Amino acid sequence: MTISDSTFRAGTKRAQHLQAVLDGSIDRNEAPFLVGMLVNASGPTFSGAAGHAAAGQPAGIDTVFRIFSMTKAIGSAAAMILIDRGLLSMDAEVERILPAFAGVKVLHGYDSRGQPILRAPRRKATIRHLATHSSGLAYEVWQEEQSRFLQVTGGTGALGSTNLQATLLSDYPMLTEPGTRWAYGVSIDWLGLVVEAVSGQRIMDFLKANLLDPLGMSDTEAVLRDDMACRLAEVRLRGPDGLLGPVQVEPPATTDTFGMGHALYSTPRDYAKFLRMILGKGESGGHRVLSEGAVARMLANQLPGDLHFQAMTPASPLSAHFDPFPGVAKTHGFGFMRVESDVPGMRRAGSVAWAGVCNSHYWIDPASDMAGLVMTQSLPFAEAPFMASFEAFERAAYA
Repeated sequence: MTISDSTFRAGTKRAQHLQAVLDGSIDRNEAPFLVGMLVNASGPTFSGAAGHAAAGQPAGIDTVFRIFSMTKAIGSAAAMILIDRGLLSMDAEVERILPAFAGVKVLHGYDSRGQPILRAPRRKATIRHLATHSSGLAYEVWQEEQSRFLQVTGGTGALGSTNLQATLLSDYPMLTEPGTRWAYGVSIDWLGLVVEAVSGQRIMDFLKANLLDPLGMSDTEAVLRDDMACRLAEVRLRGPDGLLGPVQVEPPATTDTFGMGHALYSTPRDYAKFLRMILGKGESGGHRVLSEGAVARMLANQLPGDLHFQAMTPASPLSAHFDPFPGVAKTHGFGFMRVESDVPGMRRAGSVAWAGVCNSHYWIDPASDMAGLVMTQSLPFAEAPFMASFEAFERAAYA
């Protein structure tokens, strides 16, 4: 099914409502532009857009986005493909596959000179720990401890890296023992390195052969092609006056190894194909990339013990506080945050979701055979105006 950006604008009342939500959000300056899509396992059911992605460039489903952490679900799916084929285990110790990972130590405080004290972890991190963000590794944007470590050591962090493994080893110690706390961080970058080691392929080669090409995701890349660069959206930052102004935010153009935590560019049309595959239990458009059992494992809670998703308190002006659906228990599947009960008027229990730092968000609701995208390119992440737009779109999808 081929759809244009104006699909359903003059169609059903539901579609008109969804489009009105997008238009109204732009009118209220809640985002610089928005693209919204809904799909089920059979195909797209709505697409709409409002505003301009860049000067003279109306937003649409072929607008190119820096999807940042929406990359994580794709990297996790790559690891699940190997698990599905019996080449990898969720409970395999990471350092048995990547010996360099043994160099990752636990931060145990600072000495009298203000230098970090590091010690060996008491338990081994596993593939499950990486995929569920329970490895002890955390991002500096949401963890003061990690931010201080980078300041003391002069580290650049993952987004400034041109040699990913070296940066992960030097800049990101474990802040807690593996399996003892949920903390959002660089775990999926390590998982991408695992995929490379097990498959013997560079990660982008593996993704293209086993996921992107079979699903027809021809606009998902780690390095922009010329025909994508001309469709790339601007990123806008909300200032103290409430206005959204342009800002430069780019992943490294080339890296020694592309990070599966953040490296990809994509379009709403492309990413919707990935969401359809998850709803289709591993199959989309006649192409099967995962078994039904493998997708079920991705969607199930995989956090060890009784751990839960933890609210993300910003340690940087790049993000607002992020605790979606307060009061609803949230866990983590193999690559996604998961809600354990229905959210009234919105997604149902067992739904999974995540986002990119420039406010590109998605959810997948298998019980309703629905997945949705609400995407822009703005900062701070999860700021209240954008989150109001996202909630309004999701409520309209279920109304």
